[in-house]
Amino acid sequence: DFNERCAQCSEVNWGLTDGGRFYCRSCHSVTERTREVVNTDFISNTRIQTISKGLRKQEKNDGGCEWYVCEGFQLVLKKQAEALEALGVCPQMKDEILCNFWRRYLQKSKQAYCKRPAGETVKALSVCDGSTDVDSEPETPSLLHLSLSESEGDLQTDCSFVSSSSKVSESTSVCSGSVDGSLYLMKNQKEKLRMTMPMTLSFCYMALLWLREPMTLSDLLRFVVEGHIPYLNVFQHFPEQMKLCGLDLKIFCVESWPMYEEVYTKMLELAAFLDLPRFPDITDSCFLHPDMLCMKYLMEANLPDELHNWTCRVVKKISIGEADFLTLVPGNKSTRKVKYDVLAAAVIVVVLKLLFLLDDHYEWLLSDFAEERNKNNKEDGPYFEYKKWYKVIKCSLDVEQKKMDEERAKYLWRCEKPLFYSAEKKSKVLKRRQMVVNLQNQFGKLSGSVRPAEKPNPASFQLSWSEENADGSCFHGHSLKGILQEKCGVLTAVNPDYWLCTVKLCNEKLCGHPAHYKEVDFPQSYHFVLRLFSFLLRIQPSYIHDEVCLIEHKLFNKKLCKKPKFNPGLRK
Repeated sequence: DFNERCAQCSEVNWGLTDGGRFYCRSCHSVTERTREVVNTDFISNTRIQTISKGLRKQEKNDGGCEWYVCEGFQLVLKKQAEALEALGVCPQMKDEILCNFWRRYLQKSKQAYCKRPAGETVKALSVCDGSTDVDSEPETPSLLHLSLSESEGDLQTDCSFVSSSSKVSESTSVCSGSVDGSLYLMKNQKEKLRMTMPMTLSFCYMALLWLREPMTLSDLLRFVVEGHIPYLNVFQHFPEQMKLCGLDLKIFCVESWPMYEEVYTKMLELAAFLDLPRFPDITDSCFLHPDMLCMKYLMEANLPDELHNWTCRVVKKISIGEADFLTLVPGNKSTRKVKYDVLAAAVIVVVLKLLFLLDDHYEWLLSDFAEERNKNNKEDGPYFEYKKWYKVIKCSLDVEQKKMDEERAKYLWRCEKPLFYSAEKKSKVLKRRQMVVNLQNQFGKLSGSVRPAEKPNPASFQLSWSEENADGSCFHGHSLKGILQEKCGVLTAVNPDYWLCTVKLCNEKLCGHPAHYKEVDFPQSYHFVLRLFSFLLRIQPSYIHDEVCLIEHKLFNKKLCKKPKFNPGLRK
């Protein structure tokens, strides 16, 4: 008898929930209207318990609605996808690629799009009775028909997102705002990946990688830290009806910066868990190709443009620019998983060692020679001076590093939205929060403190250099002629020597790293270059050092594997 059109999709196709509310079978949006009983002949001497149960539940939760942990994570992914779109990412990422991955995850983890597991007495998501087709097992979708922008927290599933048994909701609402908060933390997650906040970034990076977007994982995490992508205190964007308290805070409240290795590892596990096919090929025209990324990092590190020819030669020599090497194949343990930004930075470090040696001695000799030449010959282009470059970069790096450390130290982890672990303490928390805000405002007026400046606009480059600067602080156009010589028509380095970071690689399964890095064991010039790129990528220098060791062993594989000649004169 309810003939009004749906506000979301304008369809007239209504169903009735366990709580007595109408919901649209087409878009699964729930209305505030409840069923009105006109003819009571067929229900004489009976009570409509479902409607009264829903009203009591709503009144108990202070106007809140029942919601599930997976719906909370869906909202987080929605906000992150919208932020990425605002940064210029392809619009199809949210409603096609990311939704596809999310739906596959819900189905694989049996949280939605599946039958109710037999013999399970307590389930966070209960099966609809008659509103959807649950008699047949849904096929694993190739593309999602669900859009993350359809609703604020309403999960379109083959399982009921409106209500569950009163036993589950009453037992869980005591210690969490969500229906399945306590159950979610008690689950045994050995056989499946349990969703966490860092995994939302793994989902986003996996979608970016599938679309081959010009954004590396280090860029993604930097935008998160700078506040351009919601992650810290993202639950502030939850609708007012989704009450967050108790155990929900352990799930959605983050008090640490996202770690590169954790997000990357979870991305690989997710891709294998979802049984995804081979990702689109990373070709030489893609931004993630080493040749392209090396060009970007050379510009950001203020190094000569001529070095790009050498990075391309190294990439070609050891075949790390091939599509088969660069493309992700989920679940294939035989193929090496590539960290594109770390790989490109390591290639540049190897090239600098090939040309300048970086042994705290040879690079300074070359710099003195280039300085004398530049003084005596000002007609041609200047030769690259390592000493001058070192001073310019060190000054800028120290300033930016100090600025970043101060911003992280001043960061307020507590969100503006008050949090409480139980309904009983809500009034106390709100009163205390208001008192803190009032005190901060009063002390701010007395001290005359300046309000924090707005966050800067996102940029691809953290360090920018212009050749128009009169102080000569830009080295992009400087020449490498002073350190190169021509042999058989090919330019080679004047320096014939090279030192390896490690002669033998460690077993990654046992040690966790192919090599070990300690600053005291290596030259200061080498450590300075690692520090520069570790700042640009926001990772530990040891990760770049590991990749440098792997590249070196590929580049000098023949010499390392060459057995010493047998000398019969040494035989006794």
